[in-house]
Amino acid sequence: MSTAQHIEKPTRLRLPPFGTQVLIGLVLGVVLGLVARGLGADGVDSTTGEVDPNWLTETLATVGSTFVTLLRTIVPPLVFLAIVASIANLRDVTGAARLAWKTLAWFAITALIAVAIGIGLGLVLRPGDRTSVSADAASAPASTGSWLDFLTGLVPTNLLGLQASAGDDGSVSLSFNVLQILVLAIATGIAALKVGDAAEPFLSFVRSALAVVQKVLWWIILLAPIATVGLLGNAVASYGWDAIGSLGTFAGAVYLGLALVVAGVYPVLLRLHGLSVRQFFSGAWPAISLAFVSRSSVGTMPVTETVTERNLGVPRAYSSFAVPLGATTKMDGCASIYPAIAAIFVAQFFGVDLSLTDYVLIAFVSVIGSAATAGVTGATVMLTLTLSTLGLPLEGVGLLLAIDPILDMGRTAVNVAGQALVPTIVAKREGILDQRAYDAPRGRRAWREEPVDPVLTEQSAA
Repeated sequence: MSTAQHIEKPTRLRLPPFGTQVLIGLVLGVVLGLVARGLGADGVDSTTGEVDPNWLTETLATVGSTFVTLLRTIVPPLVFLAIVASIANLRDVTGAARLAWKTLAWFAITALIAVAIGIGLGLVLRPGDRTSVSADAASAPASTGSWLDFLTGLVPTNLLGLQASAGDDGSVSLSFNVLQILVLAIATGIAALKVGDAAEPFLSFVRSALAVVQKVLWWIILLAPIATVGLLGNAVASYGWDAIGSLGTFAGAVYLGLALVVAGVYPVLLRLHGLSVRQFFSGAWPAISLAFVSRSSVGTMPVTETVTERNLGVPRAYSSFAVPLGATTKMDGCASIYPAIAAIFVAQFFGVDLSLTDYVLIAFVSVIGSAATAGVTGATVMLTLTLSTLGLPLEGVGLLLAIDPILDMGRTAVNVAGQALVPTIVAKREGILDQRAYDAPRGRRAWREEPVDPVLTEQSAA
């Protein structure tokens, strides 16, 4: 027998499934976060008075923030290219407008259910009467929400929807507005369709560029388990759980509301549409878990869109429109449950009696207000919009800031779960859901390798 026959191929290291990797990252993050918190601070900056974090806390923060920065960097090209390509794919489809309206309708329906749960918990648990937080903590926030933000947020400030801000040290940082990129992409896609054959080279470039961006996205996602360690570890080390003590009832009410929505309302809606609850959450898990640790719906959006398409069977032509729209306007955690309970907390704390009209206003702001603050996202901005609409003191926001990062993890996870749920339900109702992809066994990767057919046929959309 030849020597070549005795040579065996080296065994490749077999990693656990992606979901298990993220779970390991969650556990390791908590452990390292507790260790970092136990190490204490390295000292206090003599000039600013700020606490200097120890080496472990700083390492965890750097790992987590680097990953979120990578995700946020890929969001603008991904959103623009995906939406332009999806509009091109929908050129021969009748009923595309119906998909959009049904998506918005389900956004509103699920938001209304969520805010009703929030109001109910606020009235039953009365968190404002069961708190030891001092009134001295009351302070108005630096940024507030306005109904004009929606209109101003729709108008792109430049071709790429980028915004620049100067720091005190002379540095300039760039940010982007997803809503403006959404508007630009829709306008570009429609214009390409109106141009006709002359736009084919442009659309071919868009499809090729989109494939490249998605490949880069996959490389970034491979780092998610490591990033989970950094993100959650830094949260535990920086905030711990001590701050919950004075606001225990409020924090418990918020997390109970989040649990009722994600473990109660969403499964019922899935069952009513003949969809497996287990398949949905196992398919959406990469996005939900990343949202929990990153606290960013926009940063998680590339993952949300990909799992919605690959794992849940929603056609790319539809998911590339619905998910970015949901990332800016569909926030059951930040824009429904949280502001409802928080507004009731503030009213109870300051001794203000709310009328039936006030509760109706809370529901209205929660359903419509997330769109009004889409240009200036954030739960704090949404809360200020709710408080100002009800005429409650904005200083009440300061009472809740101590535990906001801890609550934000759960809020963002519910936001992203809803952003994946609605396109799945609408696709199922319209008969365009790839049921085989939805029911397929979950592999060791974050999502299936085979993409769903990007083109919706006339028969599917009819």
